[in-house]
Amino acid sequence: MSAGRLEGKVVLITGAGSGMGAEATVRFAREGAKVVACDMNLEAAQRVVQTAQAAGGKAIAVAMNVAKEAEVKAGVAAAVKAYGKLDVLYNNAGIFPNDDNSVTNTEEKVWDTVLAVNVKGVYLVCKHGIPELLAAGGGSIINVASFVALVGCTVPQDAYTASKGAVLALSKSLAVQYGPKGIRTNAICPGPIETPLLTAWLFKEPAEKAKRLNRIPMGRFGKSEDIVNMALYLASDESKWTNGAAMVVDGGITSNYF
Repeated sequence: MSAGRLEGKVVLITGAGSGMGAEATVRFAREGAKVVACDMNLEAAQRVVQTAQAAGGKAIAVAMNVAKEAEVKAGVAAAVKAYGKLDVLYNNAGIFPNDDNSVTNTEEKVWDTVLAVNVKGVYLVCKHGIPELLAAGGGSIINVASFVALVGCTVPQDAYTASKGAVLALSKSLAVQYGPKGIRTNAICPGPIETPLLTAWLFKEPAEKAKRLNRIPMGRFGKSEDIVNMALYLASDESKWTNGAAMVVDGGITSNYF
């Protein structure tokens, strides 16, 4: 069997217990990566790791709340202890609570929680992970932003929108800082994806679902694999000259005027 696209690479994935993170863990392991699957829900991460291992991949599960520096630091250390290095940081963890609305009616606690996970989490993983990428001679940072970092939304989710705009801006700053040192940093901007985060509420509201589908030229929500396919490219050496990019994978939603 030929080597996978990620053969020899060690990848740390946050939010690996479900949705896009779970898909990425299994897919990356199948492509030859040694995966460190991080999630607040350790049992969920362990189940995903078992699936990856059953398919012949190598992976370990690590408990990590990305908003807590001690846990992030310990998780990075566990990754290096297990596999000797780090090549890829995949900042996938994120939250999108139902009570995130307009700035005028979003509670401060909600705002703080969203920013803590979606922005501070990326900062902390990069803070402790980048030194390991440098020690490995370079690598790739993949940050999951959103299409709402690029366009406004009449159905506001302002904490989430602000957080993803920050992720996009931070990605560009890191690309400039660390590109000369062999680390490329890119952001993926997904459109609405069928993950538990979305379907838990949206699919129970037919009118809300139809409103969003009407904006997507491809006529469907995205699948986890649609985003993971892009992440796989960014994690691999195929993207060795891709740096500071906002990779929009949204079925055309940001190109749709009417």
